[in-house]
Amino acid sequence: MSAQPISELLAQILKGQIRIPSFQRGFVWDSDRVTYLMDSIYKGFPFGSLLLWQTKEVLKTENDLGPFKLPEAPDDYPVFYVLDGQQRLTFIFGVFQSELKPSRNEGWLDIYFDLEANDSPQENQFAAVTDAELKQQPDRYFPLRSLFNTAQYGKLVRAISDDATAERIDKMRERFQTVLIPAQITKTEDKATVAIIFERVNRQGVELNTFQLLTAWTWSEDFQLQKEFSQLADEIAGFGFEEIGADTNLLLRCCSAVLTGDASPEALMTMSGEEVRNNFDRITNGIKYARLCQNAL
Repeated sequence: MSAQPISELLAQILKGQIRIPSFQRGFVWDSDRVTYLMDSIYKGFPFGSLLLWQTKEVLKTENDLGPFKLPEAPDDYPVFYVLDGQQRLTFIFGVFQSELKPSRNEGWLDIYFDLEANDSPQENQFAAVTDAELKQQPDRYFPLRSLFNTAQYGKLVRAISDDATAERIDKMRERFQTVLIPAQITKTEDKATVAIIFERVNRQGVELNTFQLLTAWTWSEDFQLQKEFSQLADEIAGFGFEEIGADTNLLLRCCSAVLTGDASPEALMTMSGEEVRNNFDRITNGIKYARLCQNAL
């Protein structure tokens, strides 16, 4: 387990080192969750860790970091793909960074330190503030986006006439500058190991799509398999396999079972898109005959 300050995480993302694989779930902005995460970090409460996969191989397909388009991956560094903690990392980056603009409008609001909130363990001291609310009470809120921008922060603090308020803001900033974000890093280039990790993360409630995993890693040149899987689903539906046809991950396991005799994650990762496509008749017949054998019994 390692840990990094927020400033280092921001720098790594802006350099293109930390990336989001395409098999991760989509990002959902939730203002309440963001403010409570900021409050937990500020107060030293547990807030979860990141699970990162370090690799020298850039995946063929990737996602944005929430609404932010990531820079290109560097050629001379390993990259770190987020396996768990995508939401937390996106919240942290979106709140504190000041260089990238969101590429999509997802109800994104800036997060502020609420100077009128009680300094107590129970009360949330951070708020997602609209422009209208900020205009009505400009002295109530201090933007977290300025905390890691020295010039902007200094300008805002110098404009505060009350010394006690300025000192309170300085202490808040110091907390965010010194806190360490825990991260567990897995270093491997072995596909079978990665498949096992994803399956175990999946058992913990994270929805990962094995087909997207294979596509991201090595199947992008064979992505028309998505269409072939759809056609296969339609064909086997007439044999009483509607539920199987609707489950791409289960279809993949059926493919692996027919071709290798093994439906484990390790076996899945040994298959190539070309191998599956070239043996589609064999796979389809295997599934159909399994249904016929079941009916005979």
